Amino acid sequence: MRRVYLDHAATTAVHPEVLEEMLPYLKEEFGNPSSIYSWGREAKAAVEKARARLAHLLGAHPAEIVFTSGGTESDNFALRGVAAANSQKGNHIITTKIEHHAVLHTAEQLEKEGFRVTYLPVDRDGLVRPEDLEEALTPDTVLVSIMFANNEIGTIEPIAELARIAKSKGVIFHTDAVQAVGNIPIDVKELNVDLLSLSGHKIYGPKGTGALYIRRGTRIEPLLLGGAQERKWRAGTENVPGIVGLGKAAELAEKELPQRMKHLTELRDLLINGVMERIDHVRLNGHRTQRLPGNASFCFEFVEGESLLLNLDLAGIAASSGSACTSGSLEPSHVLMALGIPPEVAHGSLRLTLGRDNTREDVEYVLSVLPDIVARLRAISPLAPGGVKEDV
Repeated sequence: MRRVYLDHAATTAVHPEVLEEMLPYLKEEFGNPSSIYSWGREAKAAVEKARARLAHLLGAHPAEIVFTSGGTESDNFALRGVAAANSQKGNHIITTKIEHHAVLHTAEQLEKEGFRVTYLPVDRDGLVRPEDLEEALTPDTVLVSIMFANNEIGTIEPIAELARIAKSKGVIFHTDAVQAVGNIPIDVKELNVDLLSLSGHKIYGPKGTGALYIRRGTRIEPLLLGGAQERKWRAGTENVPGIVGLGKAAELAEKELPQRMKHLTELRDLLINGVMERIDHVRLNGHRTQRLPGNASFCFEFVEGESLLLNLDLAGIAASSGSACTSGSLEPSHVLMALGIPPEVAHGSLRLTLGRDNTREDVEYVLSVLPDIVARLRAISPLAPGGVKEDV
């Protein structure tokens, strides 16, 4: 049976060159970067090389990169760190209704601790309206956190314009760019963002790695205390093999980005057009063109998303009904609800996210299988036209 992996927004396979570069630091190069003897100095040099590679990908200075355990920690660090460092200025934070739960749950916790949080709405395509941000800003606002590209629907936000509005009022701006880094060009200086979160396992690096870009001069308190690692921004012995892998993944992402974007955009459009042409009662979620190159998100009416995923799995296709971090939830996606999609339709969501190794044949296989699966599920649905009717 053919196997097709279409859940790259959830995680990616470690690039062979990334693994190759990590291996020595899992075996003979095992030194602690804080040690002053040669083993430690060699490990420290590897960490700094990775930092420089990641900084180059983002257009940042190496001193502005702090390594973390992933996107969730980076988001927590950004929100809690800025809130703690700027509480004397104000207690107001602005974010959106479609953020990853690493941001939303942190914001909710900060509300319990006395902060006031405004959750901006989005339009039907998932875009934040700049005028809404402008109206929400107050003299007490200390932080705006708006994701770069949505993990479920792929919509890319107008980050440069939103950051400009926040900065014009002297407000710190953070963006969760976990889905965007490595998929579209990013230059933190051009965007004028103060903080940016990223994750290694979304860009063909190892799991358990990530970073937070912190613009020099940004007022922020560390999240983890204990040692002097990462210039006292993040205590704890560095994950040297993981950091080395993240650095190599960043280097490869920069090198391969033009070809990756072209390849994934072509496959994405082939997939979206094929689904929309071959299946009726289907909605494309997110902006049609202002979206990530590899993201295709749909809602199929009269179909239950979990049944759709199970049938696709039986056909050898890995997909998702939304964020991998909430796959155990029975609630409809908060992102789709924010777009105004009715709950009964949102439950029929399907996210297909392409990667560097996917091919045209993979997409054609999905398009040959998916229409029949949807038709079978609708045939046994009491809600679908022509489906099985319940006894009265």
